[in-house]
Amino acid sequence: MTFNIRRLLSRVRRAVDDYRMIEEGDRIAVGVSGGKDSLALLIALAELRRFYPKSFEVVAITVDMGFEGGDFSSLEEFYKTLGVPFKIVKTNLAEIIFDIRKEPNPCSLCARMRRGILHDTAREFSCNKLALGHHYDDVLETFMMNLCNEGRLGTFSPVTYLDRKDITVIRPFVLTKESEIIGFANHHTLPIIKSLCPEDKVTDREYYKGLLADLEARREGLRHRMFTAIVKADLSGYGVEDKPKPKKKKNTEERKTQSENGDE
Repeated sequence: MTFNIRRLLSRVRRAVDDYRMIEEGDRIAVGVSGGKDSLALLIALAELRRFYPKSFEVVAITVDMGFEGGDFSSLEEFYKTLGVPFKIVKTNLAEIIFDIRKEPNPCSLCARMRRGILHDTAREFSCNKLALGHHYDDVLETFMMNLCNEGRLGTFSPVTYLDRKDITVIRPFVLTKESEIIGFANHHTLPIIKSLCPEDKVTDREYYKGLLADLEARREGLRHRMFTAIVKADLSGYGVEDKPKPKKKKNTEERKTQSENGDE
């Protein structure tokens, strides 16, 4: 299935409008890992800024984990073609997590450390918002992980204000399915950077991704009904009917939902 930029933008525009993600004068940092989701999100926001009624700016931030053989030169060229300011932050996170600390659960620590770097770098760019590439399927997978692993109902929020960093995290892809992003990526030449992480595709999230795919195959429309239930219950701020303008709030939920991470 091909998926052109207009269809991608329609999903993003609806999410941005429904959840009031963008305001006049916003400067938005996009966390770009080099995967399809974050690259597609950067393209969508770079295009949206051209015609959205509220003027905003976009910058790109990439965290180089320090894996041997990592090469981000293609991303630098890509950012320039989009006319987007960028910074690639070089780190030794891979060595710290896998060689020094030998973490038994590396994903949780890695996500926290990468988030901290993204938040700090976004503030260096004078950004008041950080956009992440979590999509519709990520919403459902995180819901399942929280339900089955922690015994609670919830997922990551479409908009979250982090009071300690004074930055708002937005997720413009929450209404965009992964299959749609894959279709867009297949139809366009994106400088996708293959993940060098040894935990790639073997995480708990992958298990729930497979579980949901199996359930969907047995009960067609299951994902849609799950998402509809989340919206109707207004879980994690997904209700949109007569929704008031969001106020700044403490990031209690963000701290609790550590399983939300990974923008692939």
